[in-house]
Amino acid sequence: MKIAVLYGGISGEREVSLASGNGIMNALKQKGHDVVGIDFNPYKLDEIIKLEVDLVFIGLHGKYGEDGRIQGLLDMLNIPYVGSGVLASALAMDKAKAKNIFEMNHIPVAKSNVFRLTNKMDITTIVQEIENSFTLPFVIKPNREGSTLGLSIIQDKSDITQAVQNALSSDDTILAEDFIKGRELTVPVLGEVGHEKALPIIEIIPKNAFYDYESKYAPGGSEHIVPAPMDDSLAKQIQEYAVLAHQSLGCEIYSRVDFILSENNTPIILEVNTLPGMTPTSLFPDSAKAVHMSYEEMVDTFVTLSLKNR
Repeated sequence: MKIAVLYGGISGEREVSLASGNGIMNALKQKGHDVVGIDFNPYKLDEIIKLEVDLVFIGLHGKYGEDGRIQGLLDMLNIPYVGSGVLASALAMDKAKAKNIFEMNHIPVAKSNVFRLTNKMDITTIVQEIENSFTLPFVIKPNREGSTLGLSIIQDKSDITQAVQNALSSDDTILAEDFIKGRELTVPVLGEVGHEKALPIIEIIPKNAFYDYESKYAPGGSEHIVPAPMDDSLAKQIQEYAVLAHQSLGCEIYSRVDFILSENNTPIILEVNTLPGMTPTSLFPDSAKAVHMSYEEMVDTFVTLSLKNR
């Protein structure tokens, strides 16, 4: 088939997306597809409007790629694409709204508050409200951003103002939430709508103090243990939560669901990634490999499932 791969973009995750796009394009070529690569720019939409392809594979991350906007454009152009649609993409990107849906479906979440910068709610007011509502340590992060960009773990209340400013540089809405100490886990989800299955759970052991941008994308930045060592019944529960989270947001084809396993063995959901990283150090390919699915087979499976769904 003729497949266009959108990658790059203009979000803070551009470098990651360039690497994901290259991996996806190489895999599709090895599977015999005719591949067109597009370094996506929302100010050059003619490249998309004039596309004549059988399918679009979205290798973008963050704003304009993972938030439903490009999906909406492709829907209007009647061009089929791999992955989740407009609503699921937008909901997953909005951490506060996604958490509300997880709570409705009885998936454990960390206590959090959302704050939006407005005329009535300035930075000083936000800082004061966070200080009054949370006990150390806690997390401040943008509501709609990925790859831990703009995220701060607050150990001292004097750091709140700077952390709020950092988060607001990515989004006018920020999230403050309890810091949950525990094991970093992630669960890839794959399958046709209504028949999704969770792949093996991955435990992430970052080399830095927490799983930050460098730990995620620098070679050797973290160690991935697949499958994560744990009791079978606990693993099954986490995998069920992952599939439920994917389905409750209305995700399609694939996603990756992040958790913290607290010190009392409660899995706390962090977020659902509708377009998880596909770089050589990414997590989804590692889990697929554990069930004897090569990177190329995994990418081609996404394509096959997408065509079944459309």
